[in-house]
Amino acid sequence: MRSRAKRGFGMSRSDREERHGERRLPRRQLALRYVLLLAVLALTVGPFLWQLSTSLKGPGEDIYRYPPSLVPHHPTLANYAGVARIVPVWDFALNSLKVATANVLTNCAGAASAGYALARLRFAGRRSALVVFLMAMLVPVESIMIAQFLTMRELRLNDTLLGVVLPGCIGAMNVLLMRNAFAALPYEIEEAAFVDGANAWQRFVRIALPSVRGTLAVVAIFAFMGAWDDFLWPLIVLSDQSKFTLTIGLNFLHGTFADDQRLVAAGTVIAVLPLIVLFACLQRYFFRGVGEGAVKG
Repeated sequence: MRSRAKRGFGMSRSDREERHGERRLPRRQLALRYVLLLAVLALTVGPFLWQLSTSLKGPGEDIYRYPPSLVPHHPTLANYAGVARIVPVWDFALNSLKVATANVLTNCAGAASAGYALARLRFAGRRSALVVFLMAMLVPVESIMIAQFLTMRELRLNDTLLGVVLPGCIGAMNVLLMRNAFAALPYEIEEAAFVDGANAWQRFVRIALPSVRGTLAVVAIFAFMGAWDDFLWPLIVLSDQSKFTLTIGLNFLHGTFADDQRLVAAGTVIAVLPLIVLFACLQRYFFRGVGEGAVKG
């Protein structure tokens, strides 16, 4: 009788229809979610796929044809070689890599240290410091760029890669991310280490920091993306072409690319590829960041 009731034989017709309706409703919602996800995917990934397709098309293919063709008929890598011949793209990419790597290292070290101090240490003015970081996030970056440029000029760091790195070496958002990750850790773990004689630095390096690797990966990805994609600040502080980053290097020579959109697309793919590789390497830690603070044993 119990198995018959489970199969619905002991239920009235209205109850069965209501139960079937409850089953159908999640399927419709699931279908709607998939449709929305596919639409968002088309809007976000579609332009990149179009640029990738254009970069692989040879000179004999019409990139303005209608209806458009996403798959190249005769794929070729000649456009990438053409970009390297016309523009010192690898030198620009090396400069961007130096800036992005320095930005990642300084943000991970500085944001982790500041976040740990705000979350775990007791000192006068801790709440005020947190409020300052929150207020710093509300200030538009464009409003302080003139002051930053004057500071770099006084320090004689204008037209240097160090001048590009220094203003963004520690981001307020990254500090708050690390602060929230450290605040979620149980205090009992550090109290046990404190009883064993561990100082603040040892507790930070050996206990707290290994427990927030997911958030560190998030900070690393955000810092790398921000430095790699930054255009306005390097444009202001750099004037020597040999020190251009990839974004401003491609933009300054856009007139060279203007006659052939295939080269523009190839330069765009070269600029985006390192970001894809970085995210592919750190995605496991990136999505694990929401679980920070759990006791690992």
